[in-house]
Amino acid sequence: MLTPRKIKEKLAVTQKQKIFIEKSREVISDLITGKDGRLAIVLGPCSIHDLSAALEYGRRVRALADEVASTCVLVMRVYIEKPRTVTGWKGLAYDPHLDGSNDIQTGIFWARELFLTLTDLGIPIATEFLNPFLIPYIQDLVSWGFIGARTSASQPHRELASYLSCPIGFKNSPEGNVDQAIHAMIAAGCPHRFPHLNDDGQIALAESTGNPYTHVVLRGSRLESNYDPASIAEAIETMDLHGLKNRILVDCSHGNCQKEYGRQKEAFQATLEQFERGNRKILGIMLESHLEEGSQYLSESPSSLKYAVSITDPCLGWNETEMLVRSIAVYSII
Repeated sequence: MLTPRKIKEKLAVTQKQKIFIEKSREVISDLITGKDGRLAIVLGPCSIHDLSAALEYGRRVRALADEVASTCVLVMRVYIEKPRTVTGWKGLAYDPHLDGSNDIQTGIFWARELFLTLTDLGIPIATEFLNPFLIPYIQDLVSWGFIGARTSASQPHRELASYLSCPIGFKNSPEGNVDQAIHAMIAAGCPHRFPHLNDDGQIALAESTGNPYTHVVLRGSRLESNYDPASIAEAIETMDLHGLKNRILVDCSHGNCQKEYGRQKEAFQATLEQFERGNRKILGIMLESHLEEGSQYLSESPSSLKYAVSITDPCLGWNETEMLVRSIAVYSII
């Protein structure tokens, strides 16, 4: 594989793009700490598999963001890696051709090109950091990073979170253990010294000073949701015991919709109601959303796939997504 430096030279970030990313990270950091009182909305496909559909979705996000800027900040999910419980398609970075060829080099190129194009459109990017060796190829283009439910307990991911220059959200475990995410926040807030892949493709010693802009993501469990007032209050109480003051994000998918994608609307509305009733410990809401609703099976013939329909978790369609986001302004008026 080409080193991160070689790929960054071929697909270089411009000064204008750097300034936009730095500003986006500042805004998100202010949202996490409560300095900015608006609501964050992280929205986008469960995973990116079609670059054209991703760009069309991004353009719609950009237009909607301008409309609702006084009440909320929109950040697009651009997930290029997917953790698998057992096996399955692992994302654009691993299998961009959707045919099992596992052309990782091309996947990284396409992912970085997409990130740069979305940045040019003025869209802050959120992604999940999964494989530590892929992080150096894209970390400079990410405004908001997430560590998933399966990896929040991982020491290497906590060390990386302490080192990265973007805000990081830690999800509770698939079993619903919120302490796992809280402990990750504590660990990521501390300095670390650890082996890391540098831009020249060498294993080097990295030294971090700790990341103050981390937070918990409530995503429910296999058995129940955790976006209700009691669950959020319990998470806040535990964070307070550890002296953690940053706000909480609610993921409306996964356990919070019990794998019924339409129920994301219930989680969204219930969380928004709590925010509007004065719970400013709520940072924002995450939605799995695409241009078209539902999902489809990735068959042996990728050319037969329907346009803009997820090939991983089922998503809300754009019309419902837009309606939910616009409802924030309505709530704010009441």
